[in-house]
Amino acid sequence: MPRLHESRKRVLVTGGAGFLGSHLIDRLIAQGHEVICADNLYTGTKRNIEHLHSNPRFEFLRHDVCNPLKLEVDEIYNLACPASPVHYQHNPVLTTKTSVMGALNMLGLAKRLRCRIFQASTSEVYGDPEVHPQREDYWGHVNPIGARACYDEGKRCAETLFFDYHRQHRVDIKVARIFNTYGPRMHEMDGRVVSNFITQALAGEDLTIHGDGLQTRSLCYVDDMITACLALMAAPADVTGPVNLGNPEEFTVLELAEQVISLTGSRARIRHVPLPEDDPRQRRPDIERARRELGWSPAVPLKEGLVRTIAHFRNLA
Repeated sequence: MPRLHESRKRVLVTGGAGFLGSHLIDRLIAQGHEVICADNLYTGTKRNIEHLHSNPRFEFLRHDVCNPLKLEVDEIYNLACPASPVHYQHNPVLTTKTSVMGALNMLGLAKRLRCRIFQASTSEVYGDPEVHPQREDYWGHVNPIGARACYDEGKRCAETLFFDYHRQHRVDIKVARIFNTYGPRMHEMDGRVVSNFITQALAGEDLTIHGDGLQTRSLCYVDDMITACLALMAAPADVTGPVNLGNPEEFTVLELAEQVISLTGSRARIRHVPLPEDDPRQRRPDIERARRELGWSPAVPLKEGLVRTIAHFRNLA
């Protein structure tokens, strides 16, 4: 077995001050690696990484991936991009630039360094799917000019770039299609169902459900997701992805709202509002490839994950 200093890597995590990025950095630091967190703090926050600033193996770099970055690292995790509809629709041109230019710049760095690079893609590449559950060989059903296209098509283009760099320049790539993830450090104003419902329930406000609430979602707890990302990054070079990472347990948005009300002890009621443009009616990953190639499947039940997440939001109050 190699000694710690022999196996230690210098790892770049873009978007490292965000929800997923900060949890990933925690795990990498715990494994003994040195981590550079690059983030422009557009949606990330220093609060997510403030506990790391005294750690000698952590470095924060305020940087926008739309601009090139010159560093010497052993691995790259490219997580930089607003991930919630509220944030990515606020500045759609910037969202597309971050997905596309960010991918180009990080792939260029990986090519120069001849290092492995991980791309945080998304279930949104499937759009409003006509195939259920969604498998990696499904090409998707995306509106290329809709309000969500900046994110959906930006991530689809990023995947194209990753596989073209792999074919043309032999860059060692890993592409993960990340489905809805939740847990502590979610942005309380990100507009997604878990954070919305919890903040509303704790404030005693009505829980707002878009449409009839019968649209389905599948939620993966953040600890499970980070385990999956690390497993994909450590997989053999021929396991490039794309690989669906998420929890295949499916439930309606209405069922989620009722569970949050119960777990928070809130007296809040449910209020229905119009459905947003291109909002997917169903979303559930087929994770057979992740089970087969990574030996991974989620372990944290929804109720347990919600209890932990609610506790985090209570502490913010």
